Amino acid sequence: MSGRPPGRSIIVATRNRHKLGELAEILSGLELEPLPESVEMPPEDGDTFAENALGKARAAHEQTGHAALADDSGIAVVALGGRPGVRSARYAGESATDAENLGLLLTELRDAEDRSVAYVCAIAYVGEDGAETVREGRCEGVLAEVPRGEGGFGYDPAFIPADFADDRTMAELSPDEKHSISHRGRAARAIAASIGGSR
Repeated sequence: MSGRPPGRSIIVATRNRHKLGELAEILSGLELEPLPESVEMPPEDGDTFAENALGKARAAHEQTGHAALADDSGIAVVALGGRPGVRSARYAGESATDAENLGLLLTELRDAEDRSVAYVCAIAYVGEDGAETVREGRCEGVLAEVPRGEGGFGYDPAFIPADFADDRTMAELSPDEKHSISHRGRAARAIAASIGGSR
């Protein structure tokens, strides 16, 4: 696909300030802009992370005329057949908090022998010319029985990544450590490489 014209910003199609902050840290070589309040986002009703990410990036591009980037991500639990998956942000209900979603998941896995999980992230980029690119990243791990740590968001306090030898959760890692192995970090770096960005 064609690269981003120099000096033009990329709209990040999210109103989740945590995601915007993480993407800004990971993609420090790109000029990212928050989503304008006037932009209407489509419902996240796709069957895959890629479908949801593309829907959001297309909407932001169509309504602003700028290049746009969007992600959709979640946690897939082996013992639950891959749930909550694309429903991760709304697992305990449409208006559920992170704590409520995590609490429900921990309750459901209370007696599970297999606590294997994976974070999955799809990032979609729609260029000013309408060309589309999607990249996906994964991070494997296990779910802790009790949340730990003050960093991160979502399911981070119970997600123990397999990439480190210790048993720290994502919420106990430094931002640089997390970005180096996270699903979002891996997907974002793949997108940056595709569109000519750094890192």
